[in-house]
Amino acid sequence: MKHNGTLYGVGVGPGDPELITLKAVRLLRECGCIAIPQKKKENCFAFRIARAAVPEIEEKPILEIDLPMTRDQTKRETAYEAGAAALCEALEAGKDIAFLTLGDPTVYSTFGYLQERVSERGFHTQFVAGVTSFCAAAASLSMPLCADREELHIVPSHGNYEETLGYSGTRVYMKGDLSNLTAALKNSGLEISAAENCGTESERQYRTLDEIPADAGYYTVIIAKEKKL
Repeated sequence: MKHNGTLYGVGVGPGDPELITLKAVRLLRECGCIAIPQKKKENCFAFRIARAAVPEIEEKPILEIDLPMTRDQTKRETAYEAGAAALCEALEAGKDIAFLTLGDPTVYSTFGYLQERVSERGFHTQFVAGVTSFCAAAASLSMPLCADREELHIVPSHGNYEETLGYSGTRVYMKGDLSNLTAALKNSGLEISAAENCGTESERQYRTLDEIPADAGYYTVIIAKEKKL
């Protein structure tokens, strides 16, 4: 009797291979196929992290799924459908697939769009939790994200920042162009810390808003906390 494979969305953490979970390592070793959200594995940050932890994945079949970073909804839908079709074809062949995703697959991850389509086609899928970039950033900065009854807000770095300044507790800004965000935070009265490329050799830490350079990259996490009285 033929058995279809299972699609696993494997979170590989923010950059440090030592932050990959034991479960993720096991699945990377056991799955017959590795899928990545890039045309070429050499360009895939998540693949480089996973390979550093589990070198033997280099010898496995790599399913390269082209998922361009664009806000064009039509192009995105086309890419998701093509990616889901490629995954289903491999699953029908009985292969278990580990789809690599930075951080955690439940947080702003492309995997969710593919998982929904694959699941609708009747295949088994599973999310495998990973260390998020904002948790890693807070740990690297040696600071708690929240304590006692403080609220925690995770905000993508685009949109209406003025509204978020009125939130209570801690705000985490990630994934996007930081120029408008830093301008909005300028007179907020919040304590600002940030980590860029957390967990990598190029990691940089910033302890004030003014320290964050204008050319800070896409993988910059800003943590804004209310000042303690």
